[in-house]
Parts: sequence; C-alpha cells; structure tokens
Amino acid sequence: MTTSLSDVRPVGEQLRAWRQRRRLSQLELASDADVSTRHLSFVETGRSAPSREMVLRLAEHLDVPLRDRNLLLVAAGYAPVYAETSMAEPRMDSVRAALRQVLRGHEPYPAVVVDRFWNLIDANAASAFFMEGAPPELLEPPLNVLRLSMHPAGMARNIVNLGEWRAHMIERVRRHVALTADPSLAQLYRELRDYPGAEEPAAGPVPVTAGDGVVVPLRIRSGDSELSFFSTVATFGTPIDITVAELAIESFYPADEATSVFLRERAGW
Repeated sequence: MTTSLSDVRPVGEQLRAWRQRRRLSQLELASDADVSTRHLSFVETGRSAPSREMVLRLAEHLDVPLRDRNLLLVAAGYAPVYAETSMAEPRMDSVRAALRQVLRGHEPYPAVVVDRFWNLIDANAASAFFMEGAPPELLEPPLNVLRLSMHPAGMARNIVNLGEWRAHMIERVRRHVALTADPSLAQLYRELRDYPGAEEPAAGPVPVTAGDGVVVPLRIRSGDSELSFFSTVATFGTPIDITVAELAIESFYPADEATSVFLRERAGW
C-alpha cells in the first residue's frame, strides 16, 4: 500500500495510536524510552515537536514496522530513512543468493519466501507439491500462499485437518493485522475468514488438538497417503531496508517418517 503525504496524520496522533495498539500507558512507554511522561504527552497532543531521534526511539520501543517509521518521520517534518529496494535490483544480489541457499539447503522438503502479504517471492523445487492440482487463477502472480492453501479450490481440497489448520492460520494473520494495522492485510484477513467449507475460526489463541501436542500439523491427503508437516518461520536479523524487513522464509518439515520417505522418494533421493 502506498501512502501519499496528504494521507499522513500528525505525528503525535500516530504515536498515540501505536502506543494504544501496543497496550502501553504513557508512563510505561516513557519509562521504556527514557523520556518524561510530560514530554511524551506533549508530543502526542501536538504541543511539542519531537526530534528525529525521538521519533525513531519511540518507534523502536513501539515495534513500529519500518515502512510506518518512515511515515512517522515524514509527519514530523523529517526525511524517510528506510529504503524500499526492489528484489530485482543489483544491490539485492546478496539477499537473493542467501535466500536461494536456504531454499536449496532445505530440499527435499518444501520452503517458500513470502512478503508481508504472504505473496510468493521464491520457492524451492519441493514446494511444487503444494501447488499441484490448483486452478491457474490461484497460481497467477502474485501467488498468495495463504489464498492457495485455504481457497476451496486450492490446497483446502486435500487438507485433512482443514478446520484446525485454517483456524491456526487465520489467527496468525489476525495477529499480523494487529501488529501492523495494515488495511490491505486486514482485507486479506477478511477474505480468508469468509471462505466457505470449514468452521468459523476461533476467537483468540487456537488450542492444539492434534499431532504430538507440540505444534499444529498440516495434514495433507496425497492419493492413498496422508502426509503431515510442521513449519518454522525465519526472518532477516537487523534489517534496515523495508523489503528485506518484510521477507519471511517458511520451511516445512516432515512430522513423521512416512512423510519424510515420501518427499525423499519424490525428489529421487
């Protein structure tokens, strides 16, 4: 989503909204950021103009996403400090190489790289398993992996524990919406929530009711077999570029020996 300068609210109003979203009092935030409560109050009400350093310090303690830190800076009268570099640019060569190394190293198990909307950026060969049988419209760029997995015509057709997996993933998206306040992500959340074919998502943390009680498994029907996966998510440490900060690598692992054997045989290992 692109925000024009005319859309930017006063910096104090934005900071107050982020503080309330993080469920922090003025006293708590002031203490964490080592500023006076009085000064923070003046900043939020517009009675005091924050310095560039103050804006960045408060944004850091509020865990504001990098793209929104730029908006805070612009609203306060300062230039943005975080670049948003296209993945196709030469300066991203090292990032692309690192991603490919991780993806290749995870084979024969599936792994994907997604952006903040769960749009597919890259994937290894093993991840093609998840896309088999999906209609062409779900595979057109930008391929959204959440839409692919939960659309009734996508992976949802073969997910054995669809209700449990769907509730887990929708709760995960809901937390991201709460963290980022991104309206486009909120729209995706509503779309996924309203897909037919499974019970309503749980309101709050989703209890673990299957698998070994450690993680929520993804159980997929493949022919006469049932495969079981769990996943991990990795991000770049200390990013200062918006694009890099919003990348995530989701790696899927076999949750049982039968799934491991299936994937190894499929890859010809």
